[in-house]
Amino acid sequence: MLKLESFQQAKERLDKVLLPTPLIYSEAFSKECKNQVYLKPENLQRTGAFKIRGAYNKIVKLDEESKKKGLIASSAGNHAQGVAYAAKSLGVKATIVMPSHTPLIKVEATESYGANVVLAGEVYDESYQKAVDLQKEHGYTFVHPFDDEDVMEGQGTIALEILEELPDADIILVPIGGGGLISGIACAAKQIKPTIKIIGVEPEGAASALAAINEDQVVALKEAVTIADGTAVKQIGEKTFDYIKEYVDGIITVSDYELMDAFLLLVEKHKLIAENSGILSLAALKKLAEKNKKVVSLISGGNIDVLTISSMINKGLIARGRIFTFSVQLPDIPGQLEFVANVLAGLNANVIGVDHNQFKNFARFSEVELRVTCETNGETHIQKIIEKFESLSYTIQRIS
Repeated sequence: MLKLESFQQAKERLDKVLLPTPLIYSEAFSKECKNQVYLKPENLQRTGAFKIRGAYNKIVKLDEESKKKGLIASSAGNHAQGVAYAAKSLGVKATIVMPSHTPLIKVEATESYGANVVLAGEVYDESYQKAVDLQKEHGYTFVHPFDDEDVMEGQGTIALEILEELPDADIILVPIGGGGLISGIACAAKQIKPTIKIIGVEPEGAASALAAINEDQVVALKEAVTIADGTAVKQIGEKTFDYIKEYVDGIITVSDYELMDAFLLLVEKHKLIAENSGILSLAALKKLAEKNKKVVSLISGGNIDVLTISSMINKGLIARGRIFTFSVQLPDIPGQLEFVANVLAGLNANVIGVDHNQFKNFARFSEVELRVTCETNGETHIQKIIEKFESLSYTIQRIS
């Protein structure tokens, strides 16, 4: 296992290329989970994610012969940019294989650093296999995104920064994809402060680390389905599995809906943008059994396209009860639209959309369906609206 000295040496190598990402205390997330929550915003890091740490550390340690062969890597996006940036700064050629459906922002950013991008496969694991084939064909030097101790060593420098700034931290929440990030952080943190808890977070649809822990061996999931594309990994690494078993205290899984919820809160309260995989640790905060602890949530990346941001905000509003859409059957007589609008106005709900359909309800010709979308202040507010209409003998059908 890696020694603390190796993490300290990696930090010295990286100090000249990294941007500072000091902790941010979050009153909003602290209130939600009844802990003292600090954000480690690696979404503000150079290349937009933590991945530059491991990639640069790996490449700068290569001998000249390995560099001359050129580099090959597979990535769902952030490792790609880390390798591309490091390769350009060190004068090395790089080819990156990325899944076919990688967000365009990540593809363009990788190409902007001078790397050759090959799109292949539906998920990371298939891209990895293509990269292996290209390595055999051209003799490239492989830079693995997670199952490599030089990469883990670079990622582990995050733990050094956290505990230097907040030495009395009790818990660090870390996203898990292939396991390199949490392996490095857990190994370094435990050597500095053995009592600290390191808890991993995975999407429910791609919980490959949890599956490995449950089976006590690395296993391949049948599929990896999640909006957190950066952690859509069917199988964690063999080396990272050993580190996770040794140093990680637990794993939490979160749903896509919980990610949307956390995304909206981060945007509203901190004016920060993060990608779906980057906010896994924020979505897990409400699932922590511990209370009144100092918790650091690692925001691992922020490379997200504008269309996805828009979709996440809209879905986050629904998930947090900020947008309420319902239908109600009304008598087909004049004045009913005004009546509904007045009821909602009296409850401080702002109507933003109405669909009045006189021809949809064929069961009762004397009634029409009204579909309303309004802005609300959460689930409590929504329940008051439902109860008010019920008190007036109108039954609401909730749509979203």
